Amino acid sequence: MTPDNWFVAQLKPNGLNEARRNLDRQRFRSFVPKRQETRRQRGKLVSKDVSLFPGYIFVRFDPEQPGWIAINNTRGITRLVLPRPNRPTPLPRQLMAGLMARCDENEHLAAASAFQEGDEVRVVSGPFANYVTKIEKIEDGDRLRLLFDIMGQLTKVTVPSVDVERLAS
Repeated sequence: MTPDNWFVAQLKPNGLNEARRNLDRQRFRSFVPKRQETRRQRGKLVSKDVSLFPGYIFVRFDPEQPGWIAINNTRGITRLVLPRPNRPTPLPRQLMAGLMARCDENEHLAAASAFQEGDEVRVVSGPFANYVTKIEKIEDGDRLRLLFDIMGQLTKVTVPSVDVERLAS
């Protein structure tokens, strides 16, 4: 996918799949970056894909061509998010290029490679989901060694870097 002429559309509640189906039928390209998160449901750990921007979808179109206004009437979509309704302005190309470069072909966000030892992170996937800790060591193969306090015992755990997110400083 190229970073040209991408716009944001607001989704109706639970409208992602319907919006994607209908945008495809209308020959509009869509992009929904996501990551895998693990959450506890009824005492069990459940992993699922979660959108990076819940409630929104990126749509590519040429604003000079007629027909883009149909996106506002697409099932699953509430509206295009535009500063000026009659004259759409695409998102900055650098923003979209950077976002797309970090995603694989299935739109899953790859790990940020700029982790440093001592960074505070939250585990987003796996058995340690939602734990907050610091990176003790960065190991080969894009894996991170984290130090957890589990029942008063310090435990070293190695996890893939895609399973953590850096917390704001």
